[in-house]
Amino acid sequence: MGEIMTSDKLPSFDPLDDFERREMSFLGETKRVYIAGSGPAVIVMAEMPGITPLVARFARWVRDAGFTVYMPHLFGADGVNRKGLAVMGTMLMTCVSREFRAFASNASSPVTQWLRALAAQAHQECGGAGVGAIGMCFTGNFALSMMLEKSVVAPVLSQPSLPLNNAAGMHISPDELAAVKARMEADDLTVLAYRFEGDGFCRAERFKAYKDALGDRFVGTTIADKHANPDSPFKMPHSVVTHHLINREGEPTKQALDEILAFFAMRLTG
Repeated sequence: MGEIMTSDKLPSFDPLDDFERREMSFLGETKRVYIAGSGPAVIVMAEMPGITPLVARFARWVRDAGFTVYMPHLFGADGVNRKGLAVMGTMLMTCVSREFRAFASNASSPVTQWLRALAAQAHQECGGAGVGAIGMCFTGNFALSMMLEKSVVAPVLSQPSLPLNNAAGMHISPDELAAVKARMEADDLTVLAYRFEGDGFCRAERFKAYKDALGDRFVGTTIADKHANPDSPFKMPHSVVTHHLINREGEPTKQALDEILAFFAMRLTG
């Protein structure tokens, strides 16, 4: 387990055997959720194509920072490093799923309602000042929609990539965005967001749209492409805390990781 948690050269398969597996049901839908740790809850939502060994590594870092990780299965094959056509297949299946609206601007994916219910349950089980949530890539926007659940107080958007067909689109309905902004103002909350400068899925237009909508409540960080991990099989800089992270002090991606963990600590434990 220690090698999986600390090494940058991770195996192609992670059994996830240090996580408890629970089938959790909300709103008539049941999903497997991987749970580990103690302390306030953080919902970790995987990027495409699913809960890969690198996503699990990130979840373990959150766990080891003093939190209870809730990592729901949303798509893909858990614990597997899928590549090439397998990744495309998972993306296509997810795009046509009723739970996701990959091409919708000004609308939230229905799965965010289930995720809000998960956050409420996690807060009830774990206590603390609230719940943290981080989405990546395909799920990157979800943490903002989850703020409609009052327990979510520490949202992080890592390379939010939806809608896929509109660089400046926001994957949240106008009514929900207005409600989230009002809550952020009333409760003095912020949202952290990260992207690489040359990311073709999460472009500067999206960050500008969120900044225009949320003002100083949106704290966006853009990392220069030269700081992406050159050993990643994915050449376009994209995944800030997984594939393109350089886990070394002084690196901007390591700084982003440290900021995220500190943000969770500040909001969830005071």
